[in-house]
Amino acid sequence: MTNPVPPFIIFILGAMLVPILKGRLRQLFLLLLPVIGLIDIINLPAGTSWVYNFLGFELIFARVDKLSLVVGYIFVIIGFLGIIYSLHVKEAGQHVAALMYVGSSLGVVFAGDYFTLFVFWEIMAAASVFLVWYRKEKEALDAGFRYVLMHLFGGALLLAGIVMHTVWTGSIAIRTPIHELPFWLIMIGFGLNTAFLPIHTWLPDSYPQGTITGSVFMCVYTTKTGVYVLARCFSNIDFVAYMGGAMAVYGVIFALAQNDARRLLSYHIMSQVGYMVAGVGVGTALGVDGGIAHVVNHILYKGLLFMCMGSVIYVTGKRKLTEMGGLAKYMPVTCVACIIASLSISGGPGFNGFVSKGMVIASAAADHKPILELMLTLASVGTFLSFVKLCYFAFFAKNEEITAQEAPLNMQVAMVLTAFLCVFLGVYPQPLLGLLPYPVPVDYHTFTPGHILATIQLFLLSGLVFMVAKNYFAPHKGIVLDFDLFYRMGGRIILWFCEKPLNAVRSGVQGFLTNEVEGAAVLSRNPYRAGRLIASYFRGDPKEKYLAVRNEPYNVNTYRIPIGVSAGVATIFLFLLTLVYFVFG
Repeated sequence: MTNPVPPFIIFILGAMLVPILKGRLRQLFLLLLPVIGLIDIINLPAGTSWVYNFLGFELIFARVDKLSLVVGYIFVIIGFLGIIYSLHVKEAGQHVAALMYVGSSLGVVFAGDYFTLFVFWEIMAAASVFLVWYRKEKEALDAGFRYVLMHLFGGALLLAGIVMHTVWTGSIAIRTPIHELPFWLIMIGFGLNTAFLPIHTWLPDSYPQGTITGSVFMCVYTTKTGVYVLARCFSNIDFVAYMGGAMAVYGVIFALAQNDARRLLSYHIMSQVGYMVAGVGVGTALGVDGGIAHVVNHILYKGLLFMCMGSVIYVTGKRKLTEMGGLAKYMPVTCVACIIASLSISGGPGFNGFVSKGMVIASAAADHKPILELMLTLASVGTFLSFVKLCYFAFFAKNEEITAQEAPLNMQVAMVLTAFLCVFLGVYPQPLLGLLPYPVPVDYHTFTPGHILATIQLFLLSGLVFMVAKNYFAPHKGIVLDFDLFYRMGGRIILWFCEKPLNAVRSGVQGFLTNEVEGAAVLSRNPYRAGRLIASYFRGDPKEKYLAVRNEPYNVNTYRIPIGVSAGVATIFLFLLTLVYFVFG
């Protein structure tokens, strides 16, 4: 490709062509798009290109460096795997939404200015919500509506920060804001997509409600573009680092309490994104490399986990762990893929999560942040417990009533390819390490005996805890409330304020104005009554007599006067007006 274009063009234009294609031709077209996109990214020249002047500002559609390239590569690769997984879907709209989602995410990654970034940021939210709504059930429609509201709120904060930053600096180039207010507004706008506490509840609320194939795409792009822009603008900030640690621990705690399999996975998105945010916040070369490497690895194993649970739901219709069990003998490919993904997310030696998670924890230790290091280590323990729970109760617990079969071939192929990449990068991480933004420090080694032994000990201890306290970790029916409890309380307070005090004020004002308007209407029909009302008021007549005068029925014969009198009064009025004009004018 001699003249590469910004990769978002390939996917967004491709999305527009999907509805007119049918059958095998559509499937072939869908598979070709990410291949063309990958070739396009490989050929993008370093630096900035596709730059246009708009109202005195430079819009940059292709800012290419090592950071944008590594994220762009994995976005296209997982897009290809996700398309394979969803080839059986007949509904063109789902494919259109997925491709628009991928394209807009790539638009964010390669944007070189805040305006371009914001436009694609909003397209990303609009496209992704349809992957929830296409499930077409009430709970999915409600979750999608809440998802939109949260992202509109985050987008408004982001836009406010961008406008302030632009006005105060005169530039829309993507960089760390130098003024405090836009700094925090932009960070929170990015942080909402990254699932910062406590503005994270949209994630576990919406992702479990997506379509089976749509959730595979959703688990990848929104939060990872958030990590990317944080790495671009907010690295080496302690608040970001410790926010990442808090996310890692918080997500694990809530994941352990879940019964819905995809809700458990959703909380682990938050937890694993916490590792990425922590690495970016540490800000050293090892920290940023570890965070971005974890972006790549997490996309693979988390996409694989959603594929596995999606396959189970597709075949059995069961979403909750209490309804599963015994599926290993019916779905061996899905079972093995899920075990590989579970070991990867837990950071097992020989799997890709081990590589990047170790880099992030080591960067916290090297930067003398022992509390952050402890938080990330504790989250690792909880992660292994969560996925022992998931695999055991989904595939190995006894359930004589369930029967199933393996998922369709295209879904199996996608799972096998993704599982292979998880193992390949875990055993041979050099291709990934070579793509990272900074050279990996020479004194850091991935497969040290101490690191491997410590991880194995952690796994053994966690496994022992699970075996001893298995009944406590068993999934239970019920609802686990998150920070959305406080959102709901706030909503109830707002509703009460609107229904009671505010409505009382409205009723009072409306009553007062109604009376005044009615009085004015009466006087307009009978203006001569004004004099009688004034006289009644100054005489101090009782209220009943005053109201009787005001409300007495209008009788045209009572106040009828000859037209000559009216003309005479009008003439006198005009004479007086003219006199005033000549005297004072």
